[in-house]
Amino acid sequence: MSKIAHPHDRFLKILLSDPEKAAHLLRERLPVEISEWLSDKLPELVGGSFVDQELQEYLTDRLFRVKTVHGQEAFLYVLIDHKSYPDRFVAWQLLRYMVRALEQWERENPKWERLPAIVPFVVYHGADQWRISDNFLVLVDAPTGWRPYLLDFKFSLFDLGHVEDQQLSKQPYLRAWLLAAKYATRDGKQLEIKDFLVEVLTEVPADDFMLIMRYVVETYRRYDEKDIREIVRRVRPEEEEKMMSQFAQSVIENTNPKWAQMVLQEGRQEGRQEGEKKGEKKGEAKILTRLLQRRFGELPMWVSEKVSEADLASMEAWSLRIFDAQSLDDVFSDKE
Repeated sequence: MSKIAHPHDRFLKILLSDPEKAAHLLRERLPVEISEWLSDKLPELVGGSFVDQELQEYLTDRLFRVKTVHGQEAFLYVLIDHKSYPDRFVAWQLLRYMVRALEQWERENPKWERLPAIVPFVVYHGADQWRISDNFLVLVDAPTGWRPYLLDFKFSLFDLGHVEDQQLSKQPYLRAWLLAAKYATRDGKQLEIKDFLVEVLTEVPADDFMLIMRYVVETYRRYDEKDIREIVRRVRPEEEEKMMSQFAQSVIENTNPKWAQMVLQEGRQEGRQEGEKKGEKKGEAKILTRLLQRRFGELPMWVSEKVSEADLASMEAWSLRIFDAQSLDDVFSDKE
């Protein structure tokens, strides 16, 4: 998987692994015929991914177990497409992934009498407008008269690029996440929305602000050190120096070419670089710990010790495993 895919995958998994954010997104963007039948209970995230390994650079998925107002169990399958252009075979991919999800459910419920409903939902934040049919049957080559006898389904689509920035969500904290995701693939518009990005970021909690800004640093090619510093200063001035130090590793690793060029020109002293690395390690450990707590609850002492002693590469690898892992042991396993 390429470096650029990691930030998208991690950011979108974090977003949709928060039950409240996921609940608001699903209720706002699913068809009303579906959302009106959902109970008030928050969706439950089902661990694991069903996406083919070779497509994980472009697709992220989340499976949620929900209850209807009548107490029926159902599943909402969310496929997040972060390619720059839509794939006309997405319905075929959805079918395979939904079958895998139901097969997993069947293994857990071998004495079933009726299958649970599974509703497909696609979130797309690529640069090109989505123009692909939302019906599976358009992919099937068969006489028209056969249609009533053939498998078909329709998926719901949320194309971020087709929604006005103010209308991305009624919830301010969710709108900030979606705005950041929308423009991560739209280099030419990133500078234009800087003021609005600042506006929505003032309404998110401190932890969300750090996660969103990290994503912006990793994916917004038009933002340089000056732009990032300006945003942090306008939203949380007291965090400016600490956050800029934590973001420095992205500069050194050449995640953002404009930043890397600036670092080379400034010729930072070795001692200062070492200090920035320590600051980045401390910041990464803090983020990783909070993500682990959000996924698994209170952490045992061995986890805190392992995180505090780890290097940056290990913490990055663990953070990518969190939301597909079934347990803490899965996160910290040495097996790839």
